[in-house]
Parts: sequence; C-alpha cells; structure tokens
Amino acid sequence: MGTTNPQEKKPKWTNLLLLVSLATTFGGAVSTGYCIGVINAPSKLMKVWCNQTLHDTYGSNLSESGLDLLWSCVVSVFLVGGAIGSLGGAGAANKFGRKACFLICGALFTIGAVLFFFCRAAGSVEMLIIGRFIVGLASGLVTATLPMYLSEVAPQALRGTLGVFCAVGVTGGVVVGQVCSLGDAFGTEDLWHYALTAYMGLILICYLPSYLYPESPKFLYIVKGNHAAARRELQRLRGENSEDLIAQEIAEMEAEANAKVQTSSFCDVLRDPRLTLPLIIVCCFHGGQQLSGINAIFYYSVSIFEKAGLSTENAQWANLGAGCLNLLISLLGPWLMAYCKRRTLMMFSCALCSVFLFTIAFVLYYIDFVSWFAIACIFCIMGYIFFYQFGLGPIPYFIGAELFEVAPRSVAMSMGSLSSWTCNFIIGISFPSLQNAWGAFVFLPFSITCVLLCLLTKFYLPETHGRDPSEVAPLVSKGFRSKVK
Repeated sequence: MGTTNPQEKKPKWTNLLLLVSLATTFGGAVSTGYCIGVINAPSKLMKVWCNQTLHDTYGSNLSESGLDLLWSCVVSVFLVGGAIGSLGGAGAANKFGRKACFLICGALFTIGAVLFFFCRAAGSVEMLIIGRFIVGLASGLVTATLPMYLSEVAPQALRGTLGVFCAVGVTGGVVVGQVCSLGDAFGTEDLWHYALTAYMGLILICYLPSYLYPESPKFLYIVKGNHAAARRELQRLRGENSEDLIAQEIAEMEAEANAKVQTSSFCDVLRDPRLTLPLIIVCCFHGGQQLSGINAIFYYSVSIFEKAGLSTENAQWANLGAGCLNLLISLLGPWLMAYCKRRTLMMFSCALCSVFLFTIAFVLYYIDFVSWFAIACIFCIMGYIFFYQFGLGPIPYFIGAELFEVAPRSVAMSMGSLSSWTCNFIIGISFPSLQNAWGAFVFLPFSITCVLLCLLTKFYLPETHGRDPSEVAPLVSKGFRSKVK
C-alpha cells in the first residue's frame, strides 16, 4: 500500500482544487497574518485614542505604565483568542467538518471587522479589545484546521505543496497589514480603524463562492462514514478521466478506516502511546517555530536598523523590507515542498538559523565597539529570515497532516497550533523584559532552540515526502524507541 506509479504521482491541478486552495488561503491565512501585522505601525495613535476615550467615558487618565498595560492587553488578547481557537479546532473539525470550520472563521473575522470599524464612532475601547479577541479566535481556528483541510483535498503528490499555503498566506498577510497601516496609507489618526478593517475585502471575495467549495473527502469517508458523499467530492476535485486515481484514494481511505488507530478525542490521543512521539514532534515544531525568535527579530529589527544609522522612518521601511524578504522566500515553499525532503530542509534551516542567531548575539554585544558590526547585524537578520523560510517557517504548519492519520489528525493539528499561539504569547510578554535584563544575549536561547529542533528532526522525524500517513505512522509508533530511518 502507498506505492504509486509515476503517472499517478504527477501533480494534477483541477479548477476546483485551485479555487479552493487560493480562496481559503487568501480568505483565512492572509486575513490571519493581516491581523498580526496591522497593529504595530499605528500603535502610538491608537494608544492616544484609548487614553482620550477612557478619559471621556470614565473621567480617568491613565499613567504611562497603565497605558502600556492596556495596550499589552489589546495586543495579547489576540494571542489568547488564538490559543483558545486552536484548542477548539479539533472538536470543531471533527464535529462540523473542515469546510464548516473555514466558514466559521469567516463569520468570526466579519464580527471582528464590524467591531473595529465602529469602535471609534462608539468611543469604546471595549469593542476594540473584544474585536481583537474574536479575530484571534478565528486565526487560531485557521492555523489549526486550514492546513489539514488543504492536505485532505489534495492528491498525494500535491499535499506538501498545499500544506505550505497556510504558512505563505500568513506571511503575506503580515506584510499586507504592515503596508496598510503605514502613515501613507491608513495609519493616520483619523483612518487607523480603516486599517484594522481593510481585510474584509478579502473575506467578501473569498467567501462568496464558498458554496462551491468541497468538504474533505477523508473527513466524509473516515470520520462520518459517508462513502457516497466522499466519492462525489473526490470526483469534483479530481475531474474527469481520474477514475484510477479516485479508486486508489478510496482504497487508501478504506484501509485507514479499518486501521487500528481510530482515536479522535483529546483524551484518547493523549493516552495512546503510539501517538506520543508524533504529537511531541508536532508541538515542538510549532512551539519551536515561535521560540526560534522570528517575531522577536521583527520586533527588534527597527532598533537595529536605527543603530546602523537609519532614521526612525527609514528603519520602519527597512523593517517592511525584511517582511517582504520573508514573504518572497516563503513563495518558494510550494516548490520546495513538492520536490525536497522534509528532514533535509528542516535540519538545513534550523542549523543555519542557529548560526545566524548566535552571530546576531555576538555582533550586537560588540556593536558599539566595531563600526561595521551594525551592517553585519543587519546582514545576519536578513540571513536568518532567508533561511527561516526554508524549513522552520513552512514545515510546522503541515507536518501534523503527514505524521497522523485522519482520525487523530485534528487533535494533533489543534495541539500544535495551541503550542504555537502559547509560545507566541510567551515571546510577546517576556521578550522586552528579557531584552532589558540580558541585552544581546537574549538571542542565545533562540539559537539553542534551533539546535534542539535540528536534533529532534535528525533522530526522530521520519521522512514524510511522497508517503501516505498510513506508511509514516508505524515508524513513530514506538515512541522514542522508534527507528525512523
């Protein structure tokens, strides 16, 4: 089982597959990234509005520390919503379906946009905070379910390619959010609420044809046991003259439905020793992606660019350039995932990111003593961003779909997404304090995280490229005693 001839391995894009891939990516993943990237540039203007609004409503003036605490709540409540949305992703995906989860995300994004748009007119900081929480819920649900949905509607030869669409979409959305929130766009005192709401254009365009989108055939066949509906969706997705491919996929789903691993609840998955190692890998990859310091790098890069002699405005533009580099390299993801091995890419990415992070710490420590170290630090930041997107960026998003069979997959993806949002929250809360306490050495834990991920990949991640999850699952079923090679 799991072997296919060369003709069957040849990727085949149908119109429906292309439509659902692009629409879900732009409607879900790009909107998620947008909500992450849009909040930074207009933060000073929004803090002034929050302070004035609270004074007008409650007659109180916040101290500087109090205002910083309020703004931390506005920013971090998004991450709290993301963690909760991720946690609920497993139950929602198995109860309502993968497509339904995408529709729920659209509804939540819409509610959030309405709150953002009217919070200024209503003079309500509470509406802003609630809106951030709701779009956080939507974003957590997106990262937990969208990679799973795309990998399940794709033929085997395209699963890695579609699995990385979510990562590319989030990265692109961050850049779009940064652009829309610039002072030359919507990042002004009178228009910042338009910046928060502008993603609704994508929501409208991408959700209008949602009645055409298919449900996951694997969800219908294995979770719901609706074999006829699963075959109908496969026929729509694979197009005409694909009976052999459909028959092969039906056979794979039948074998998976009859397999021993049929646990689908959180408790069942956590108690099953055969799923312990792959669950650890998924959570470590997701959490390690955040603990490798990518968000901290973007947070800190403006001050680095300023130390290199750039003005504050130019430093912000340079930071946007770093975001564009991140997006540009991420666009290679679908091609890399189609033709390259996961283990090789992940180890290559982790090793080089570790080197660049260590170098950033060293150069930053001596930046005031050596004139060209400022330029060297900028080079190292760009190098880290470049190699991050070879493995650390895209692979965690979909590795759970390649390690787990359908029944426990939603729980694994949900746990991985929860790990990502939790570690993102930890970085957002702790990094400024650690930066003040440790200085340049704050980047050393990020470097160590990359080393640990490289070792985890080398010893415990089986190669999943071109293999069905039913072939991969037995390789990691013995926990840390597994022989993955």
